[in-house]
Amino acid sequence: MAAFDSAADSPIRFDEHGLAPCIVQDATTGEVLMLAWVNAEAVERTRETGETHFWSRSRGELWHKGATSGNVQRVRSLRYDCDADALLAIVDPAGPACHTGERTCFYREVGGPASPEPDAPPADEPIAPQRFEVLPQLERVLDQRREEMPLASYTTRLLSDPPLIGAKVREEAEEVSRAAREESDDRVANEAADVIYHLDVLLASRGLALGDALDVLIERRRPR
Repeated sequence: MAAFDSAADSPIRFDEHGLAPCIVQDATTGEVLMLAWVNAEAVERTRETGETHFWSRSRGELWHKGATSGNVQRVRSLRYDCDADALLAIVDPAGPACHTGERTCFYREVGGPASPEPDAPPADEPIAPQRFEVLPQLERVLDQRREEMPLASYTTRLLSDPPLIGAKVREEAEEVSRAAREESDDRVANEAADVIYHLDVLLASRGLALGDALDVLIERRRPR
């Protein structure tokens, strides 16, 4: 990620303090991980190193995300908005984004049961996931099942029997096809959910994820 020839070449319109907000988003899952502030130097360092650098307003200094924790963020794309006064860093995170140890800094909901105090832990009941969060959460559960292999888990049974996974994917694909011909939209959605789950287990059994299939679609979209 090449640097600008000079700070004056930067298209970013920094505020009167020389700062702009930067949202950090997971490149694989689309989840918003954190918001931090950058100045021209932080943007330059990010572009030069390929890892996120920010400006600490409280300490008055530049900081490299993950320098002490190891939870660096490798930048895939650094974008800016229509007003050129905010940035979006799309990253591959090496670990939790939040200094509390949470995956994302946005782990509490306004009006929810978690304490509003700074750095308070999340509520006992997790926030209800939005649509874009469901597949990433499923894949994290599958990774955990593959690592721990709990005996009572249906997922463990599938992971332990690769031919069974393939048979279940075929079975669920036939069921969603039949539902599309003969049943309600609700039944189609339910059967499609079964296909997605079993396909994700199949991929996990091979050390893959849905993101690998998405990479193929991205490649297919490239001009030939």
